[in-house]
Amino acid sequence: MAEPRYTIGVDFGTESARALLVDVADGRELGVEVHKYRNGVIDERLPAPDGDVVLGPDWALQDPNDYIEAFKRAVPAVVARAGVDPAAVIGVAVDFTACTMLPTKADGTPLCFLEEFRHRPHAWVKLWKHHAAQPEADDVNRVAAEMGETWLARYGGKISSEWFFPKALQILREAPEIYRAADRLIEAADWVVWQLTDIETRNNCTAGYKAIWCAEDGFPRREFFAALDPEFADVVDAKMSRSIDRLGECAGRLSARAAEWTGLPAGIAVAVANVDAHVSAPAATVTETGTLVAIMGTSTCHIVLADDAPVIPGACGVVADGVVPGLFGYEAGQSAVGDIFAWFVETCVPPVYHDRARERGVGVHEILEEDAALLRPGQSGLLALDWWNGNRSILVDADLSGVLVGMTLATTAPEIYRALIEATAFGTRVIIDAFERGGVRIDRVVACGGLPERNRLLMQIYADVTGRAFRVAASAQTPALGSAMFAALAAGPEAGGYASIKDAAAHMAHLRDVTYEPIPAHRDVYDELYREYVRLHDLLGRDGDSVVKRLKRLRLEAAASVAQS
Repeated sequence: MAEPRYTIGVDFGTESARALLVDVADGRELGVEVHKYRNGVIDERLPAPDGDVVLGPDWALQDPNDYIEAFKRAVPAVVARAGVDPAAVIGVAVDFTACTMLPTKADGTPLCFLEEFRHRPHAWVKLWKHHAAQPEADDVNRVAAEMGETWLARYGGKISSEWFFPKALQILREAPEIYRAADRLIEAADWVVWQLTDIETRNNCTAGYKAIWCAEDGFPRREFFAALDPEFADVVDAKMSRSIDRLGECAGRLSARAAEWTGLPAGIAVAVANVDAHVSAPAATVTETGTLVAIMGTSTCHIVLADDAPVIPGACGVVADGVVPGLFGYEAGQSAVGDIFAWFVETCVPPVYHDRARERGVGVHEILEEDAALLRPGQSGLLALDWWNGNRSILVDADLSGVLVGMTLATTAPEIYRALIEATAFGTRVIIDAFERGGVRIDRVVACGGLPERNRLLMQIYADVTGRAFRVAASAQTPALGSAMFAALAAGPEAGGYASIKDAAAHMAHLRDVTYEPIPAHRDVYDELYREYVRLHDLLGRDGDSVVKRLKRLRLEAAASVAQS
């Protein structure tokens, strides 16, 4: 009998990192350890001792030291908890939110670690949901359209403020001394691999989806970057790299320093970095076309595999080999889903629901879900637009904001809660419809992430609204499992791993024995509500001077006035 072999996947999320220890033979999860970031999402002011540095609207930063602490704490803890011999671990891999990027020196030292830059916001990590670069994104889109840049079509016609180059351009425009001091601008996914291996690599997933790279053409032309700003002309050659590594490859070997952090053997394989959403697809058993993977958490990312790459207006991008080798991988998404429900519970729910939750020893979400499940589709008379954090797909506009219509003096918290769930389901249906209009078939959906684990009502509403069956991934830690699978691929068969991600998925990925089928009696009402959603979506989302945009401008002007006073 062969000796057991294990891999570790580390999933770097928005608020925490999760280390998962997995048996390579069958995907059995032997333990998970969660490390909550000390500084979390930095969106109001820099951490002490620079806490007097106040951030502007739409900023979202992180502390790269939180990522290192995850390696030091979560990895040794999960190995100890599982009681396995560290020598049996054959590989490590990471996945990350994206685009989450930072400026560093040539040796990888983040600028925010240096005393002279510690108080400068642009020296810190810009988290994926940093939307303060929307003016730069607007300029990227305008200049690309004016210059006839053909790559713009691959991204549905628009680049988001969440992407790499708008964030980099914001650094140059607002803090040119930070830009000039940065020897490297790099995705956090690649930065943590650099810390594990002492080798700088760039993965094709973040490069393709977030930094406008493709294998055939590379990055955009120097002339395009120069048109944005003359000093930006050489951003790729001066601050990045044209050497791109492919998913599943070995980025390097675990260094002695990282072995000391993690308690793992020096020299084991470290996989090329990946993105949290994209790595989830094979972990949800999806390695072929026809299935949409919905990674549902604070936000939702949608991954679809296809044999070719037709243009899908408003999709976030399509990359050859970006998810599974041999196929094109599409990305779309919703910038807020679980975050909307959390916002509602934290700020809008009356005390009586909190009291009921305490009496029963459950969360407020459970109470709202129970009460909302008693309502029929359309019974609340409410309709919402799910733009609390802007729209990632299909409008690709961070300046949009949430809308709730139909309220009366009799409207209740469970009715609003259900309307918010329905809004996010309608947003997903808009994305599915866009793919199918473009010629990309979607027959079924597999969901993973925190929300499908906790909210059965949500899953049923999604099935009813989209008219498609929903399956759920067996793992509660799908991104970390996907990373563990790619770690087995990086280690290779000779070390006890696998030769392809499809082989790894066949052995290590599983689905739950539950299917959410659409309820026929709900379809007509949801079809009618969806038509009204689309009318409101187009009215407020496609008008460049709509009321939601004017309201945001007024908010930003008022905030600027307060800051100056």
